[in-house]
Formats: sequence, C-alpha cells, structure tokens
Amino acid sequence: MHFKTENNTAASINLEMESDVLKSITYTSAKGKLWIALLLLIFIAGIIAYGIQLKNGLIVTSMRNYVSWGLYISMFIFFIGISHVGALMSSILRLTGAEWRFPITRMAEAITFSSLLFAGIMPILDMGRPDRILFLFTHGRIQSPILWDIIAIATYFVGSTIYLYLPMIPDIAMLRDKLNHASRWRKKLYRILSVGWKGTEVQKQLLEKCMNIMTAIILPVAITVHTVVAWLLAMTLRTGWNSTVLGPYFVSAAIMSGAAAVLIAMAVFRKAYHLEKYITIVHFKNLSLLLFVLTLIYAYFNLNEYGVPAYKMERAESEYLNELFYGAHAPLYWSVQILGLLVPLILLAFKRIRNSIGWIVFVSSLIVIGAMVKRYIIVIPTMLHPFVPIQNAPIGYGSYFPSVVEWLVTLGALAGFILVYTLFSKLFPIITLWETSDAIKDKGAEIVGVDSRVSSPVSI
Repeated sequence: MHFKTENNTAASINLEMESDVLKSITYTSAKGKLWIALLLLIFIAGIIAYGIQLKNGLIVTSMRNYVSWGLYISMFIFFIGISHVGALMSSILRLTGAEWRFPITRMAEAITFSSLLFAGIMPILDMGRPDRILFLFTHGRIQSPILWDIIAIATYFVGSTIYLYLPMIPDIAMLRDKLNHASRWRKKLYRILSVGWKGTEVQKQLLEKCMNIMTAIILPVAITVHTVVAWLLAMTLRTGWNSTVLGPYFVSAAIMSGAAAVLIAMAVFRKAYHLEKYITIVHFKNLSLLLFVLTLIYAYFNLNEYGVPAYKMERAESEYLNELFYGAHAPLYWSVQILGLLVPLILLAFKRIRNSIGWIVFVSSLIVIGAMVKRYIIVIPTMLHPFVPIQNAPIGYGSYFPSVVEWLVTLGALAGFILVYTLFSKLFPIITLWETSDAIKDKGAEIVGVDSRVSSPVSI
C-alpha cells in the first residue's frame, strides 16, 4: 500500500510539473510575441548593418591601425565569459551534490549554448575579409594564439552542446509523447532528438553514466577555454595585457558575470512563465551567496591586475594606467570599479539584500552591464597605447569610439543571443522536469528548494 501511494505521489508530481512548465511551450502571450518581434527587429537591423560593412569594408567602422580590435572583440570576450556559467556552475553543483540545482541548471546551460553561438560569430564580424577565416584551417600555425582560440572555442561549443542535450533527452521524449497538437515539424524534431528514449532502466543507467563523464570533462574544458582567450591577449606584447594573472582573472570574471546572468534569467522566466513554485527564493538566496563569493574572488584578481602595476608605475605602463585612472577612459573605468564591483560586493554582503529577488536582480544587472563595459576597457585603452606608436598617424587614429554600424551590428548580436535563448525556452522545458521531479520524490521539496505544495498529490 505504501509503494502504491509513493507511485501515485510521483505521478502526481510529474503531471503537475508537466502542466505548469509546458504552458511556456504551448502558449505565447501577447507580451511574449511582442518581445520576440522586438528582438527579431534588432537582429535584422544588425544583419543589415553588417551587410553595409561587408559591402564597403571596415572603413564604415571606427577601427583603424591603432585600434584594430574594437567593440566586436570586446563583445566576443563578453560572450565567452558568460558562456562559462553553464559548464562551470552546473558541473560544480552536480559534482558537489547540491540538490537545489535541478530547477536552474538548464537555464545556465542554455546560456552557454546561445552565448557561444554568437561568441564564434564576433571574430568573423571583426574581419574585413571574413572569407579569410578559411586560412586559419588551410594555413594555420600552431604557434598562433588565434588558432588556439578557434580550436578551444569549437571544442567547448561541441562539449557544451552535448552537456546541454544529454539531460534533455527524457524531457524531449515526454514532449514527443504528450504534445499531440504540436505542428508537424515540432513532432519530427522531438522524435529525432529523443533518440528512441523509452525510459527503461538500461537507458537511465547509460544516460547517467554519460552525464557523469561529461560533467567531469566539461569543467576543465571550460577553464581551459577562457584561459586560452586570455592568452590571446597575454601572449601579445602590449601594455595592459602583459600579465601572468590574466588567465585566472578572466576565468573569475567569467564565472561571476555568468552567475549574475543566470539570476536575471531566473527572475525573468519565473515571472513570464509563472514558475514561482519551482524557482523560489531559496534558489535566489543560494545563488546570490555564490555570486558574492565569486565577486570577492574577482575583486582579488582585479586588485592584482591593476594594483600591482600601479604601485610600480613602470614607464611603459604609466601612460596606460594614467589614461585609465585620470584620462579619457577614467569615467568608464571608475564606473565599472564602483558600480560593477564595489557596490554589488557591498550589497551582496547583506543577508537582507540576498533575501530580496528585486535587489538580487538589480545587483546582477549592475554586474552584467559592468562586465560588458569592462571588456571594452580591457581592449580599447591597450590598443590605443602601443609600445611603439605609429609615426605621423592621421588625426583620429589615436582615439576610438564605435561607429553607428558597429553599434547596430553589436546590438544585433546581443539581440540574437537573447532571441536564441528565448526561442529555446519556447521549444524545450526551461526546467529539467525528470531530474527535478525525481529529486522531489527522493529528497523532498524542501531540499530541492521548490514550493512544498509541489510534493503533495494533486487531483487527476
């Protein structure tokens, strides 16, 4: 009798979760349609702007011999940064056995997929002749950090896609079986992606083994990738990049900004898809505490990155540092340090702030915006201060501000990233149903962090 009751409870949890979570897939509100249309409009505007750049060349941008890497490469580093949250946060939480992770891991892993997609595009946008990207494969030299970057990002994208896909298989099979009124292309997509999943014990054991293997693999791959991105700068003999801590500095910044991005996504999906029972204050408190620790780590590396050279004020570094501290880029630099680092650190130190979803979203927004601006600060001032300045450079070469084309292309890429993320949530459950329901059944709603009402049997 106890066994039967337990099975009835498990079935009730599954049905309740399916009903709640699948509403986001089967129904799109007017606001949701407007949001998708707005993102699509901005994305198309970016494509048109890139068409203008492709036709006329990089002359339509503000990039010149001094600043050959501008807004595009800054956003490339940003996209690579936030992509780490899916692999690092999800894998670390899996390895440590944090049961509250289940409702939010897919959100993090989907950010990795969509951001990596556009991270790979940004260097191509930066090239005046994008067809020459083929030369990296036909004439690439293993000594070149750019080739390291291409190999690392491609490996990370494949690994992250597999890492995202494996836990989705049971949920996709459920969509295949339950969405009877879905369009023909959806049914075909779900049938292909479910790879014949029937939920047998052998399949479950094989899936669990594959997930454990990928969890162990993806963590070092993620750390390696952003370290290689940092080496792309650090291996170049330029002021501001000639640093041995650039690798861990980039990794710490990536995890911090990625965790902040997940917190924002959690709040948006929670409200838009009415997932208050599954994404609760418990998840926000736990992840915001983790964000506080990550911000502390980043602050430590930030102090090393700027404090040590500022103390010495070596001749080659002094002009660059003075530009950051007192010059034209000082407003951006100090805004990032104060609003993007110091203020979030102070606010997150208070438990009252970490207990408020509104405050957590505010702090996370400061961190994400600060991360975008910081990537700009990392790239542009260094490009403007080479060890050997160009002699008799034309007026305007010694300064840089993105052109309208650059802004439109960049905004288009950012909108494309959010659009892919949004459409993902319209195709697949943004919460992993089978893992969350199993965890509720085995551990209880309180341990998983969901509303206690979810674990109660419902009338069917």
